Amino acid sequence: MYAIVKTGGKQYKVSPGDILSIEKLDAAVGDEVELPVICVVDGENIEADPAKAGETVVTALVIDQYKGKKQLVFKFKKRKGYKKLRGHRQQLTKVQIIAVGGEVFPEEKRVWLTRPEKVEAVAEAEDVAEPEEEKSIEELAEDLAGAAEVVEEAAEKADEE
Repeated sequence: MYAIVKTGGKQYKVSPGDILSIEKLDAAVGDEVELPVICVVDGENIEADPAKAGETVVTALVIDQYKGKKQLVFKFKKRKGYKKLRGHRQQLTKVQIIAVGGEVFPEEKRVWLTRPEKVEAVAEAEDVAEPEEEKSIEELAEDLAGAAEVVEEAAEKADEE
């Protein structure tokens, strides 16, 4: 199943799991956004009427907000000594399509969940950091003794080689 969505003045063919770079959306990393649908194809039926296709919901997960490659804009008028060079970097949003209609992409395969630095960034932005469990002195001593044994075993193996 796939759909044609329209965002940023462009149209994209999307199916669950696709990763797209689209023009900037006002959404934070980790937010889910709905994209407007203009056509839906489910393998057997094609719904090309935008009014009926608009009933289908396409949900995307915002993975990243970034700037695209620099585009150089060079203005020149011959024999006038007029030259201007300017650069432009488009603001972009990277999204992963997580649902098209009733077809949902598995949560364990979603990209941002496999990138811990993004998860940490979202947690810091929301101030929802998980508190660390406090260990007693005995537990810390046991952990230290276990680590010392592992280091000694590794040193013995290195000496044998």
